[in-house]
Amino acid sequence: MNISTKAIISNSEMIKNYKACREKAEDFGKIFVLKNNQPDAVLFSVTEYERLSVFIEYLESLEGLDIAKFIESLPKEGNRKIYSLDHLKNDIK
Repeated sequence: MNISTKAIISNSEMIKNYKACREKAEDFGKIFVLKNNQPDAVLFSVTEYERLSVFIEYLESLEGLDIAKFIESLPKEGNRKIYSLDHLKNDIK
């Protein structure tokens, strides 16, 4: 996963300036919060959360073999595609 340095904030920045951090999350979809220079949390925009919720709900509905097929269809490294729900359904068939 590639993370833009612009999408990384410190825990103290989050505490002091939540509104600006929330706006940054809206711009990037998500921001990564560091505490003592270590990953601590991720703040998602509502749009990004809704997009991910579709995938989570779909994966929860799958049977074991379908999940294995889905996992095999994902790239192992490098740039990953953004999958739509229709794309996922077609990959599993």
